Amino acid sequence: MNFLSPAEIAAACSKAGTGKSKLAFGPMFALGILAGVYIGFGANLATVVGATWPPELGGLSQFFFGAVFSVGLMLVVIGGAELFTGNNMFLPISCLNGEATWGGLLYNWVVVFIANFVGSLLLVYIVFMGLYYVGATDTAGNVTALSATGTKAVAIAKGKLSLDWSQAFFRGIGCNWLVCMAVWLAMASKDVVSKIFSCFFPIMAFVTSGFEHCVANMYFIPMGISVAQSAPGAVAQQFAMTPEAVTGLFTYSGFIMNNLIPVTLGNIVGGGVFVAGFYYFAYLRPAKKQKVSASGKAAQA
Repeated sequence: MNFLSPAEIAAACSKAGTGKSKLAFGPMFALGILAGVYIGFGANLATVVGATWPPELGGLSQFFFGAVFSVGLMLVVIGGAELFTGNNMFLPISCLNGEATWGGLLYNWVVVFIANFVGSLLLVYIVFMGLYYVGATDTAGNVTALSATGTKAVAIAKGKLSLDWSQAFFRGIGCNWLVCMAVWLAMASKDVVSKIFSCFFPIMAFVTSGFEHCVANMYFIPMGISVAQSAPGAVAQQFAMTPEAVTGLFTYSGFIMNNLIPVTLGNIVGGGVFVAGFYYFAYLRPAKKQKVSASGKAAQA
């Protein structure tokens, strides 16, 4: 059979979580930076593609946005990197199965989360300096209009920063339930093409649905903040806001408090409870009980 059964996937994920919990700091941080960059590549591609599709297309435009975004997880899964949201599934299932420690989980999550953020901001800087995303300027060099891609970057960040706390949290749950299912299905696959398709469909589904991914937002929102802070007047004009409203909305403190924290907590619940927890209780917990029962009977004999 060219793929793993669900029970075999659960065992493989538990074993993978053990390895992740024991990675040395240097490799873990380096791989975390790569994951932040890879997800950022997908986010940037989606921004560029989304800028060319008229909003009248509605869900179809969002579908193509999600379809191209999926390249980010393909790079993570096939290329190899440490992604916080995927580790929200790997580490809990390994801890529940007794193959990793909760201290190892916390160590991995903290290091990888910070490294993902570093990688995302690195790509924001590279892309902003290389491409972004101003249009017309006046004789003094002030930006008077944004390009289509710059406008899309600001629109994405504005939508995310305008969510209330509970919206961001519950969208985070839905997102990482699907992201971790993409990783779960990729673990079942034994060839690269199957891994690509395993990543594509759940990621396309979460983005098209409008869910929230904390690592993707480490790129989307800082990029929108960078564009808005570089051209507050142009943003105010194009989005019917006052310059004061622009500078008040597009801030890192607002990003962290109103989006990153609730989305991260939702992602943890989506991956740790609804994927790791459910599959542990469905497949690994019964297997452990069966082993304990068998060893008890052997001892009595």
